[in-house]
Amino acid sequence: MIKKSILAAVFCLPMAAISQQQTFCNPVNIDYGYTPHESFTEWGKHRATADPVIVNYKNDLYLFSTNQWGYWHSDDMLHWKFHPKRFLRPWNDTKDELCAPGVGVVGDTMVVFGSTYTKTFSLWGSTDPKNDKWFVIKDSLAIGGWDPGFFTDTDGKFYMYNGSSNRHPVFGVELDRKTFEPIGSRRPMYFLEDWRYGWQRFGENMDNTFLDPFIEGAHMTKHNGKYYFQYGAPGTEFSGYADGVVVGQTPLFDLEPNVVPQSDPLSFKPGGFNRGAGHGATFEDKFGQYWHVSTTVVCVKNTWERRIGIWPTGFDKDDVMWCNTAFGDYPQFLPEARKNGKTFPGWMLLNYKKPVTVSSTLGSFFANNANDENIKTYWSAKTANKGEWIATDLGQKSTVNAIQLNYADQDAEFVGKQTGIYHQYKIYSSDDGKNWKLLVDKSDNKTDVPHDYIELEKPIRTRFIKLENIHMPTGKFAISGLRVFGNGNGAKPDKVGRFFVLRTEKDKRSAYLKWTPVDNAFAYNIYYGTEPDKLYNCIMVHDFNEYWLKVMDLKKTYYFTIEAINENGVSAKSELIKAE
Repeated sequence: MIKKSILAAVFCLPMAAISQQQTFCNPVNIDYGYTPHESFTEWGKHRATADPVIVNYKNDLYLFSTNQWGYWHSDDMLHWKFHPKRFLRPWNDTKDELCAPGVGVVGDTMVVFGSTYTKTFSLWGSTDPKNDKWFVIKDSLAIGGWDPGFFTDTDGKFYMYNGSSNRHPVFGVELDRKTFEPIGSRRPMYFLEDWRYGWQRFGENMDNTFLDPFIEGAHMTKHNGKYYFQYGAPGTEFSGYADGVVVGQTPLFDLEPNVVPQSDPLSFKPGGFNRGAGHGATFEDKFGQYWHVSTTVVCVKNTWERRIGIWPTGFDKDDVMWCNTAFGDYPQFLPEARKNGKTFPGWMLLNYKKPVTVSSTLGSFFANNANDENIKTYWSAKTANKGEWIATDLGQKSTVNAIQLNYADQDAEFVGKQTGIYHQYKIYSSDDGKNWKLLVDKSDNKTDVPHDYIELEKPIRTRFIKLENIHMPTGKFAISGLRVFGNGNGAKPDKVGRFFVLRTEKDKRSAYLKWTPVDNAFAYNIYYGTEPDKLYNCIMVHDFNEYWLKVMDLKKTYYFTIEAINENGVSAKSELIKAE
């Protein structure tokens, strides 16, 4: 029997006032902690988290991730309230705390467990996580395991999955709901088959594979009587980090020797500003809509410098599980607005590589790094002083619907989770770059907003946008992405002309893609899949008109199409190409 105990209340950051906002934008705008490991700060102190899991508990969403010394909750997937909580006991002498946490719901209780192999770690529970009331279910969950994931079946049985290795599979086991001891031994669920599935290979999109791929981040979802076992691969530092899925008829794939994974990754985002979509979890919102939360890549100050993204997810009429990352780091509809069946409002990026002016520049952290759609590069002012600024020219008078500010860590001073820190700024608009009107005033803001996203109450028409610093929580005033969304009110890009796919016979996991460049486009979306009506994966390519693809199932025929992108919209898709 689970016994309840009440913990003392702890300080929480205030939740922003609820608005009528209908969209959000990845990376998720939460108060990410800084790495707690001094050994990871040789190239600079920085924010970091990964391995997220979101669970729906009593129609509120709860987000846990690595080394945050607490968790968040939200009732709308936009405003996230942080709850400080150390899930450590006196004998847990480690800074890792909740590393790649496992979170589930058993009956009326939320359960939480951190990765461990050699140290004992307690299993925690709560029936009131919103009010920070936690109790210890079991002093030590002796079964342990790295990257744990929990799943409660519709028959009430409770399972744990775990594993992170390039030598061993991911395992699963049933746990007794009263004792939380294993029933039987762990069973292998799946091991990577990179000889067949190209996306599982270690490396990026070129032929630079040099290590065996890792499988990790187990998660289970049940839909329509089927079990969708999810796993991350091949490595967290890559833009190609993705989650795959294996579909079976039982939660441990018992007596199912021919279980075969879906050929292509479930969540996959190798292009754009916020790249990577691996080691995550699938959850339902209060409207019954599915989403997938996953790890995204920064990896500049350290390999483990990462963020979190949330993507619309679901199942088609044939029970194929899909995750939509196309325009996944552009504004996306929140759960309330997604009920109309749409996920993307169609607001385009208006300032990609457009002229930028700044108040000052530190070293080689140049101004044009702030709008090159690369989260790894950033502009930095010489100081963090009030009055430092950056302005972007949209090139023409455009309709602006939303603005995203992505702060970078330059000369940050913090280590570990911080509370009480905040950003303050003002945003101005101008038609001529000389006369400015105040558009957004956050000079009194008292919250930490490293990836702040502002959906304007009413769209405006303007040509210039300027961001002025008031206060930084730490370090210099530095921006990795000043991103302006709306419509340029001009012509949409032309349709891509010739598009071809050369699939090599030597290695059918790979292909070379080439297309006629479109003069009035700055990017392209390549859609592909193993069925002509299931092109669920998307790769966004900026500037270039070629791509080296190494993600295919060598045993399957593939289908491709491409569309061109500019600030005014998206072209018609090209004719479907079949690659055998």
